[in-house]
Amino acid sequence: MAIDLPEPTPAEREHSETLAAFIRNEIAASGPLPFSRFMELAMYAPGLGYYSAGKTKFGADGDFVTAPELGSLFARCVARAVAPTLRELGPDAQMLELGGGSGAFAADCLRELAALDALPSRYLLLEPSADLRQRQRERLQAQPAGIAARAVWIDRPPEDDWHGVLFANEVLDALPATRFSLRDGEVFEEHVVDADGGFASIDLPADGFTANAVRHVERDLGHGLADGYRSEVLPQLPYWIQAVCGGLQRGMALFVDYGYARREYYRDERRDGTLIAMYRHRAHTDVLARVGLQDLTAFVDFSALAEAGTGAGFRIAGLGTQADFLIANGLDEVFAAAHAAAPDEAARYRLAQEVKRLTLPAEMGETFKVMAFER
Repeated sequence: MAIDLPEPTPAEREHSETLAAFIRNEIAASGPLPFSRFMELAMYAPGLGYYSAGKTKFGADGDFVTAPELGSLFARCVARAVAPTLRELGPDAQMLELGGGSGAFAADCLRELAALDALPSRYLLLEPSADLRQRQRERLQAQPAGIAARAVWIDRPPEDDWHGVLFANEVLDALPATRFSLRDGEVFEEHVVDADGGFASIDLPADGFTANAVRHVERDLGHGLADGYRSEVLPQLPYWIQAVCGGLQRGMALFVDYGYARREYYRDERRDGTLIAMYRHRAHTDVLARVGLQDLTAFVDFSALAEAGTGAGFRIAGLGTQADFLIANGLDEVFAAAHAAAPDEAARYRLAQEVKRLTLPAEMGETFKVMAFER
């Protein structure tokens, strides 16, 4: 898609060039990089990747807005959804949030859980970004002591068995995606090469891991994908789910993200996939540019998520749109209370706009889905 993008600042450009040189060095040493590896480095290279460095990601000064950054309504509804599980599991129940963004969700959710008498014994945050960890600490330390003391940052999923709730909002879309294409009935994988100081894509024959993932999609669809068709798969998803959820012996795992069921995801007309870049609130397809300065994201195949969750021993407790989920978990009551407590007309207007962004079909209401697993 052709779109005018703002120019990076000199400091941003220098940062991007440093990361680009790092990626080019790996290409020089290892040859063409699978796109998934390029995306991993662009997003998570230590100290340089989009989520590893200090660039503002969320809000008006960032590149995109997530539901928790709009206000407290989203987090308060999630708290109402998970409170019965936390109370049932007792005083040792924990809650684990993957990612965590600015810490807005954790702060709002914990305050609502406190009001519902359902605080977990610990609120674990698994956050790979040192910059975001610091922002989360500052926000949560400003909360009442009984809330702030429950926040604990961890470097990897719990190794010991635990029970409680796992929550992930817009995490799956940021997993490094494998890009594939079909040519003469064979599966190819997209790779990235150095091209005169920039980057370009080439297709190489897929290895068995990627080819099997694509063939599984075709078998489930009941037909082969057309020649020239290009899209994404996450062949690592079952292993990732097992890694992050495997220790959760009793409780709930809740995933919120934008995406489709498989038959919708791989429709014939969606023949170039769903991968986009987000830069200063503009979506575009130049995913190899501005490395480290823009978010790379692909929609989620919720059928693949369902397979991964059930394969890890969970039961599917529910799947629906974000709008339906929020309404079912007290959005009207939460909004009414917030509206009554709003100090002025401007605050009431912001609340109304927040509800629209969260629920309208043209906004987040239908594109975003919520999938819940239980064990």
